[in-house]
Amino acid sequence: MSTIKDVARLAKVSVATVSRVMNDSPKASAASRKVVLQAMAELGYTPNANARALVNRTCDTMGVVVNDVADPFFGALVKGVCTVAVEQGLHLLVGNGFHNAEQERGAIELLIGKRCEALVVHSKALSDEELIDYALRVPGMVLINRDIPALKGRCISLDNRLGAATATRHLLGLGHRHIAFIGSDHAIEDASSRLQGYRDALAEAGAAADAERVECGTPNEEGGEHAMLNLLAKGLPITAVVAYNDAMAAGAISVLADNGLKVPEEVSVVGFDDIIYARYLRPKLSTIRYPIELMASQAAKLALQLAAGETQTLQSRIYAPTLINRHSAAPARD
Repeated sequence: MSTIKDVARLAKVSVATVSRVMNDSPKASAASRKVVLQAMAELGYTPNANARALVNRTCDTMGVVVNDVADPFFGALVKGVCTVAVEQGLHLLVGNGFHNAEQERGAIELLIGKRCEALVVHSKALSDEELIDYALRVPGMVLINRDIPALKGRCISLDNRLGAATATRHLLGLGHRHIAFIGSDHAIEDASSRLQGYRDALAEAGAAADAERVECGTPNEEGGEHAMLNLLAKGLPITAVVAYNDAMAAGAISVLADNGLKVPEEVSVVGFDDIIYARYLRPKLSTIRYPIELMASQAAKLALQLAAGETQTLQSRIYAPTLINRHSAAPARD
């Protein structure tokens, strides 16, 4: 990892000159700016946001990186961080990563460059190693919805596997045995963990998971529609569905209604996340609560503590999912 001394050595100037250029000092000449910026670009050097803040004392921002702020789930995440930022008199900068490594990397780099004093990062595409590297560069960085053992005390996550198992157990408890799973086709841990939770619950009940009753798609309403259509096309007996998230559940319910199948009388559906519109679907959606706004608020407070150098009592937290039992799941028919 390059340092300010490496930049000074390559540019053939003093460390003080590099510092003046990075801090936009009027004492830095045009020639100095040119060689220093060129050296920084060549080395891929990004100044530590918190170190610069200590020099300038102008750091009044914090940042958050999400998959897509247009998604209600991530909108709630941003709201949780924003609430803390406003309480602390800070501005909030938001970056979208779209579960793409290059875009996640670009969003993090941008926020570091904007001198954010704390970062809450939702990253699924970057490797553990790269996120650890960023955490070393930015003391006030916290990961949300991800748990990396090497970053103990800097991770806030949910037990996704338990959540899907809880949804499946609920349906099993209602007498269902022909339970399908609609999953995400994104290659992320959440997708594999929730599928495994579904399989765990079936195995506990002595009901082997049937691969034919698992369909995956884009984790939105359209993906849920497509997955449900594929399940119906197979002609298998299905009395209940566990969905990767509420958006996919909504798409599945739409397809079931279009095909004359009543929810929950003929097919029960359980979602995951408990996003805002889950309670406004008809029937109201039974789902697994993902307390993302609460978790995001906790992550923001943790990030500010880290940025301030408070590291004595920090702990990573794994939140527990809970069942929200509404009207889209009912006892299986005899």
